[in-house]
Amino acid sequence: MFGSDDSRPAYHQSYEIIRDKILNGELPSGTKIVEEKVAKELGVSRTPIRESIRKLELEGLIANKRVVKPTETDLRNLFQVRILLEGYSALCAASYLKEEELDSLHKCVEIGKKGEVEEIMKANERFHEVIVQASHNPVMIDIIDRMQSIIYLFRRTVVNYNRPSLIDEHEKIYEAIKSRDGKEAEILMKNHLQADLDFCLHLIGNEKNNT
Repeated sequence: MFGSDDSRPAYHQSYEIIRDKILNGELPSGTKIVEEKVAKELGVSRTPIRESIRKLELEGLIANKRVVKPTETDLRNLFQVRILLEGYSALCAASYLKEEELDSLHKCVEIGKKGEVEEIMKANERFHEVIVQASHNPVMIDIIDRMQSIIYLFRRTVVNYNRPSLIDEHEKIYEAIKSRDGKEAEILMKNHLQADLDFCLHLIGNEKNNT
C-alpha cells in the first residue's frame, strides 16, 4: 500500500492515507475506525495505526474512533486561529528568515506557477511551513500542526478549483518578507488566508444549493 520509495515513518504514511480517505469521502462521517482492520488493509502493525488515529483525533477528524465531518462553523473557527497565527508568523519571517529559507519560498512560488497539481500542493504546504517555523514559537507551531487536516482540505480545494490570484498572493507575501517589511507581510498573509476561506465557503454554499 505504501510507496516503495517513501522513507517516511509508517505512522506518517498511515496517517496521510486515512486522512485522505476521510477528506475525499471514502470514509464518510460516522464510520467507525477499527485499528485491526485498517492495519490489515495497509499491511502494517496496529501501532502506526494507533498513532495515526491519535493525530487525527487531535486534528478533529476522528472522535471516539468514528469519523467526524467538520462543519462550516468548525472551518471558520479554525481559520480564524490560522489567520492570527500565520499572520504573526509572516511578520516574524520578515525579520528572521535566512537567505536559504527565502530561496525556498521563491522556489515554492515558481512551482506554483508551473507545476502539476501534486507539485503545487507540496509547494503550497512548504511555503506556509517555512513561514510558520519563522515564528520560533513551539506552541504556535504545535497548534498549526494540529490543524493540518483541515488545512489540507482547504489546500486541496483551492488548488483543484484553481482559486484566482492564489500564487500571485504567495509571490507578494514572499516579496514583502524578502524586503523585510513585516507589517505588509502580515497583512498580505491574513488577506490571503481570508480569501482561501471565502473561496471554499462559496463552493460549499454552491454545493448545498445544488443538492
